Parts: sequence; C-alpha cells; structure tokens
Amino acid sequence: MLTLGIDTSNYTTSCALYDSESGEVVQKKLLLPVREGEKGLRQSDAVFHHTARLWPLVEELFAEKRAEPDAIGVSERPRDAEGSYMPCFLVGVNAARCVAAAVGKPVYGFSHQAGHIMAALYSAGRTELAEEKFIAFHVSGGTTEMLLVTPNDERAFDIEIIGETLDLNGGQAVDRAGVMLGLAFPCGKELEKLALKSEKTFNPKIFVKDGSCSLSGLENQCNSMFKKGESPEDISRFCLEFIGKTVEKMTEHALEKYGNLPVVYAGGVMSNSIIRSRIESRFNAVFAKPEFSCDNAAGTAVLAAMKGAANG
Repeated sequence: MLTLGIDTSNYTTSCALYDSESGEVVQKKLLLPVREGEKGLRQSDAVFHHTARLWPLVEELFAEKRAEPDAIGVSERPRDAEGSYMPCFLVGVNAARCVAAAVGKPVYGFSHQAGHIMAALYSAGRTELAEEKFIAFHVSGGTTEMLLVTPNDERAFDIEIIGETLDLNGGQAVDRAGVMLGLAFPCGKELEKLALKSEKTFNPKIFVKDGSCSLSGLENQCNSMFKKGESPEDISRFCLEFIGKTVEKMTEHALEKYGNLPVVYAGGVMSNSIIRSRIESRFNAVFAKPEFSCDNAAGTAVLAAMKGAANG
C-alpha cells in the first residue's frame, strides 16, 4: 500500500509518501516565512503560504515516486478535542479531498498531534507501540502536553492530557529567548548551536505540580540574564536546561502515577540534543529522529496506511 500524507500546520507545509511494503517514507516540507523580529504568523498569512507552497511540494514528491496512492491521510485539526481548530489545516484537507476524488481512493483525517506521535514511533522503529498504552510528550510552539495514549481504531489513538503547561509552550519560550538574542524565527536550531558553545552548567529552579508545569518564569529569567549582560551562549544553555529539567520532572510524575510505560517524545522542541541527552538515559524513552520531530506529514501517511489496512 502506498499512502500520501498531507499536513499544513501553523509553521510547515509538508507532504509524504509511505510505502507499507518497504517501510520507506519520502517527505517534502517547507517552513512558512516569518518576518524578521516577529514571533509568529497570523492564520490568514499561514493559509496563503500553504496554498502557494503545497502543490509544488506534492509535484516534487510524485516526480521522485511515480505511483498512484492507495489512500490519502491528512491532518484536519490540531488535537483530538472538541473545539480544536485552526484555519491553516483547511488547505491540506481541501487538497487531500481533491486528490482522493480524482483517483477514487479513500481519505482519512487525523489530528496533527496524532501525526506527530506516529512520526516519532515510525522514525524510532517502534510502530508496535501504536497497539498498546504509552505516555507521550508533544512539545512545540503551539503545544506542551503530556499525554496518556491508548489505541483507538476509529481515530488512531485516544489521547488524554495528564499534564500540560499552565502558561507558555516550550517552543514559545525557545523562540522568545531566541528573538531576544537576535535569532531568526523559529529559533530552535540556532539556539541549540549557541547553547552547545556554553561552558556553564545550570540547575534551574522549575515549577512542576501534579504533572503540569509553568514556563513563564523561564522567559523572565532569560530576560534578566540578558539585561545583566550574560552571554547568548549561556542564556541559550539555561533556556534549554530549564525545559529539559521540566520535562524530566513531568516524566517522573507520570511514571509514578501510571506505571513503567514507554515514553514517546515528539514535537520540534524534543529534537534538541541537550534536552534529549538529559532524558534519554533515565527513562524507557522513544525519540523521533530530528527530521521527524518537527511538523511533518510522515506520521499522517503511516496512519493512513494503518487505517487502510484495517478497513481491508
């Protein structure tokens, strides 16, 4: 089975082809442009850029692999929750339904979050976890959640939030620190490069209660360090160590409450090497490879193959 996946998230246009026989994924994606000095993108601008960028990416994808898809998967909404909606996903949904109508094949809709989780399982070679209960983290610019995930034939997963940020998302904290330091948005990769040059070690004071966290203090402390003239390298390192320690403490809480389940880490923030090295040695951890951590359509393509196989 060959499945096409489409994901038009708030910051990335992406499409992917998954061959269930070979297990190969081919994906194409582009970040949406954000003006220098700005910390985000309006939905109207996101819709425009997705509309302009999706068809050239799909054209490029099929130029490499000339074959008709057996099914199409698409991210329809941010999360599997009532009221979860962003206009940017309509671009992908429209394209997926057009392709499905043209080739006479089924289209399956999933949440962006489910796609992130499946991309992590696929890239780590742990797709068997999709058939059992596990804990997942989705940490990005738009989401910072700790989740209890169980299989669901209808929509891939049942996802229960068991911990979340009470204010800033992890990706927001990274981007705000990066923009303050003069980095281009989104700032994750460049902030990591700076942090790796720091020779300091930090043990930040964090806030985690009942599995949920607060990250607004991180922004305040980074601003204070900046005003005191501390180096960009040390500010970057502090920022990432703060998030890493926060995720670590949230994980400890979940394992104490729900038992020694596998833990899957997904989302762009979790591709950071400093955060990953802090967590990976401690837990039964599953990390997405960096190219499958940030927004992508690969997980959606794999989910579509699973759904198609289940439907015969």
